[in-house]
Amino acid sequence: MSEAVDLLINARWIVPVDPHDSVLADHAVAIRGGRIVDVLDQDAARARYVADKVVELPRHVLIPGLVNLHTHAAMSLLRGIADDLPLMRWLQEAIWPAESRHVDAAFVRDGTLLAAAEMIRGGITTCSDMYFHPEAAAEAFVAAGMRAVVGAVTLEFPTSYASDPEDYLRKGLAARDRWQGHPLLGFSIAPHAPYTVSDESFRHVQTLADELELPIHVHIHETAQEIADSLAAHGCRPLARLARLGVLGSNLIGVHAVHVDASDIELLARHGCSVAHCPTSNMKLASGIAPVPRLLAAGIPVGLGTDGAASNNRLDLLQEMRHAALLAKVGSLDATAVPAHVALRMATLDGARALGMDDRIGSIEIGKCADLCALELSAPQYRPCFDPVSHLVYVCGRENVSHVWIDGETRVDKGVSLLHINDTELLRLVSMWQTRLGN
Repeated sequence: MSEAVDLLINARWIVPVDPHDSVLADHAVAIRGGRIVDVLDQDAARARYVADKVVELPRHVLIPGLVNLHTHAAMSLLRGIADDLPLMRWLQEAIWPAESRHVDAAFVRDGTLLAAAEMIRGGITTCSDMYFHPEAAAEAFVAAGMRAVVGAVTLEFPTSYASDPEDYLRKGLAARDRWQGHPLLGFSIAPHAPYTVSDESFRHVQTLADELELPIHVHIHETAQEIADSLAAHGCRPLARLARLGVLGSNLIGVHAVHVDASDIELLARHGCSVAHCPTSNMKLASGIAPVPRLLAAGIPVGLGTDGAASNNRLDLLQEMRHAALLAKVGSLDATAVPAHVALRMATLDGARALGMDDRIGSIEIGKCADLCALELSAPQYRPCFDPVSHLVYVCGRENVSHVWIDGETRVDKGVSLLHINDTELLRLVSMWQTRLGN
């Protein structure tokens, strides 16, 4: 007897990510109730399952939905507002002043909607966000139907959002309490960086993260100046300071980790920390090249992030895969560093692992959420195709994304977005904010 499923996807290639290096030709994925119930040969799938809907992808590669391990989604409204500056000038002269004048709950909700639409169209099904007004960001992610881990940001100085570290944490955890249990949402505690957060606040963050079993999402070792300033102020490097404070652990996601030496890598590995590698933002801000091959060799999980659209300026994880692979090679002078399968794993399963979500997302396996992305390789510039994973990393762009599913629900169908907010409404919101920001 045939078994009923909601959806059967037949693809020319399936790259499950786990097992590593595997590519399944002419296979199918069966989905029921938003979960993957089988991955098998197409002939066997036709014999075993009767589906409410069958999607044929004869010239496509099917992969897990991409995981954007670090972004500031609402900053999509600040895209291009301040280019070609180093990090601290970019923050102090442009970003922080603009945020102080304009950022409120409406800004965050609208900017996050814009970012979610861009990410989903590019095959990103999950992101780890860090910004003000997390309750507004959560509302936007749910409205877009996107999976997200929303960060409760923490800073030492007042902003239009909060007055002090306790106020930031109180408001962030209130947002978590409101949305707790939603199937698409998780939360993290997001102290901005060692240079904007005190020892006392870091201790409080660590205590809360342990009590509530939440990830800690923090910028770390992004620039050489950050290291020099920490040595002058604290007598040690930032990671050593966090280790002394008891903050390092398997729940910590260190963002950037560009300027790390052997002692820093040993600390990250010993404490089981993860790293969010943001190659395009690191290049644009001239922060440097993260030593990803050394991090991977030490057993440190490394996922990929876009950072915000104000410092990238794209929320495009396919581009991040290419840049991560190429920067690793030129930075180490080793052409074998970060091969294509490793880059894809960084963009999927390793990002999920860093978030503690690898039991649900990040690979195409029975029992996991049906978060999937298909890319079409039919045009002449994608032929011949000897290795679809090579094409994913070195040839394809987000324009190749033809289908996206989140929890088995279609978000992109044959290149057409099926989001709850349409382009006309998005453009209206963007036009309004451009007028405000321009004034």
